[in-house]
Amino acid sequence: MEYYVMTLFPDMIASGLNTSIIGRAIEDGKIYLESVNIRDFTKDKHGRTDDYPYGGGAGMVMQAQPIYDCYQSIRSRLPYQPRVIYLTPQGRVFDQQMAKEFARAEGLVFLCGHYEGVDERVLNEIVTDPVSIGDFVLTGGELPAMCMIDAISRMIPGVLHNEESAEDDSFGDGLLEFPQYSRPEEWRGIHVPDILLSGDHARVDAWRREQSLIRTADRRPDLLKTAPLSPKERCFIENYLANKKDM
Repeated sequence: MEYYVMTLFPDMIASGLNTSIIGRAIEDGKIYLESVNIRDFTKDKHGRTDDYPYGGGAGMVMQAQPIYDCYQSIRSRLPYQPRVIYLTPQGRVFDQQMAKEFARAEGLVFLCGHYEGVDERVLNEIVTDPVSIGDFVLTGGELPAMCMIDAISRMIPGVLHNEESAEDDSFGDGLLEFPQYSRPEEWRGIHVPDILLSGDHARVDAWRREQSLIRTADRRPDLLKTAPLSPKERCFIENYLANKKDM
């Protein structure tokens, strides 16, 4: 996987992703990450990449020319047509399924906007995927880009040492992840559930699945509408919610 991030703050991308699991994946060559400074492509002698919006209004708008030329500098080096993601509150909301979808691409280009937005003409020219990470507004697209790169990279073979980790993640099967425990067996008088110490893997798996169902019902019941559940599991959820309501 190749990531190219078009940004006014390339150091922010590098410092945020060159650590931990993603940093190791970059070192190992599992993924390639390049931050490209949009400011390097402006034709303004003062290095400006923004100007006042036509029609008036507060703030500034990022200009089309530096962004387009920045993109062309990336595109000219690639033997394929990359997907171009524009981080915007107006896009599709990013989720785990989208992470899996993007992980199948040969490469991704991220456009990080700032100020009041980006000239619509260049968005129409190069962007394939407007994406949001939630219904809130940030000062720029760098943090959303880093969130997406982290989530997408976990789906790429070899990035995680334990490939089952990605499968067991929350949302991996449409549900929230089950509770996790580590040593010691007792902490502040609280014991690890006995079933996890039993060594019976079938029972452990069944318990974890049940806990995922319960946790999802308690915290994100909206996920149950689309989760791939068996009739038995849906019956379990209905009984659990009914009993909870009666308590």
